[in-house]
Amino acid sequence: MLPLCSYLTIVLTAILFSFKSSAIDTSTHEDNFLQCLYTYSHNSTSISKLVYTKNNSSYSSILQFTIQNLRFASNTIPKPLVIITPKEISHIQTTITCSQNHGLQVRIRSGGHDFEGRSYVSDVPFVILDLTNFREIEIDVEKKTAWVQSGATLGELYYKISRKSRNLGFSAGVCPTIGVGGHISGGGYGNMVRKFGLAADNVIDAHIIDVKGRFLDRQAMGEDLFWAIRGGGGASFGVIVSWKIKLVHVPSIVTVFTLPKTLEQNATKLIHKWQFVASKIDENIIINVILQRANSSKKGVSKKNSTVLALFQTLFLGGVDKLIPLMQQNFPELGLVKEDCTQMSWIESVVYLYGFPKGESPEVLLNRTLAGKDIYKVKSDFVKIPIPEIGFEGIWPMFDEDGGKDAMMYLFPYGGIMDNISESEIPFPHRYGNLYQTHYSVHWHQENDEVEKVKMNWIRKLYSYMEPFVSMSPRTAYINYRDLDIGVNNKNGYTSYKKASVWGVKYFKNNFKRLAKVKSIVDPLNFFRNEQSVPSLVSKGGI
Repeated sequence: MLPLCSYLTIVLTAILFSFKSSAIDTSTHEDNFLQCLYTYSHNSTSISKLVYTKNNSSYSSILQFTIQNLRFASNTIPKPLVIITPKEISHIQTTITCSQNHGLQVRIRSGGHDFEGRSYVSDVPFVILDLTNFREIEIDVEKKTAWVQSGATLGELYYKISRKSRNLGFSAGVCPTIGVGGHISGGGYGNMVRKFGLAADNVIDAHIIDVKGRFLDRQAMGEDLFWAIRGGGGASFGVIVSWKIKLVHVPSIVTVFTLPKTLEQNATKLIHKWQFVASKIDENIIINVILQRANSSKKGVSKKNSTVLALFQTLFLGGVDKLIPLMQQNFPELGLVKEDCTQMSWIESVVYLYGFPKGESPEVLLNRTLAGKDIYKVKSDFVKIPIPEIGFEGIWPMFDEDGGKDAMMYLFPYGGIMDNISESEIPFPHRYGNLYQTHYSVHWHQENDEVEKVKMNWIRKLYSYMEPFVSMSPRTAYINYRDLDIGVNNKNGYTSYKKASVWGVKYFKNNFKRLAKVKSIVDPLNFFRNEQSVPSLVSKGGI
């Protein structure tokens, strides 16, 4: 558990002033911020070694290290004046204080997976608080809890849990390079969501540094703020430095399978039937569907000789002998047999379901850079009524278009415990009545304005096509799949509650109003802000 830190004191010394390198060629704006930073800092760890300006030889490598979407890594994208990689609570407190004193925004980065780059991009002068050094994990096997700092990745967390117990796990996302801080603060779903709920559903305490620089736990921050940061997007309310999470019991043996089906193998009818099964089947089973373009073995399938491949991918919290009867009873059309399945430990299933081959060592989860980086755009939806076969048949030709290359659709079922948790329990509202979530992504591999235009038009076309088949009034979306197409605040981050509701109600439904009220109390002047941050009702934007 992190120590409680004393409040900042201002100590002006000639030594700290003289430390600032004369080689740093910055504007007065930046220079004043740095002077403030060095002046306010405690001496236990020299903050100077954790500060990177554009004149620092390591600046670019630090900035690029966790940028996952290379769409926001080009030379034309605004860069931070300064990057701070704190190692102590006081470093974060100092950064908050000095940013306020000198008119800079703060962007908070834990893993860099923000799909629209908002954790490391801003159109106004800003600094990045990169929490990569805040990655301690302390596990209490007896109490089945853990404290995990926000800069740790999901892979690091899963691995550390598995080293302590074969029968403990955590219900969170699939990608191991995602930072814990952003993932949990947006909700965080994964392959055990139907059994145990979201990552945010399993948080029992947290440590946050607020706009006044105070270090607060659950009791000190109060239940309203504790409610808001578990699914409401933590970067709107402060800097969350650690989470206390409830670990869940996993069996010694789980079962996985990945079963591919093409259109020629009746994929359309299988997906249609899947919609009636996946959210209603035993909560120990998750059956995901991944859709993508593939080469066809049948000549003449289309002018480009391609088809759509549906991958039915499953985690079952139990042995294969229990899985097969459940599948035969609920989804016999899939034709699953024992030979399609593999039994393994839970931690091995984490590695397998991310896409590594069977037998890959769990140590791979400790690699913070294993995710392949490319350029992409993502959107999301929630489906409440099964889509008819003809609806899916309208999608398949789109995968044959130029923009459909390297595009994917993920269908992720809900139901189970998700149906039994109130929409207002935490800010994440997508509970009862949602059959599954859809995740659309389109990828390309090099900067090219013409290619980007084709790709962006393609995913927007698909999104528009899906409108009659997904949730309505509002058409909802998932905050961790941030999408600036559905509305943004003003460039400086200030906006009215009414304007912000365009996107806010899609992410949070009726919970958005309560989030704005919490924001107005804990950060009334809207210091912690970005293009889709929760607005304060008393800041410049007003009501």
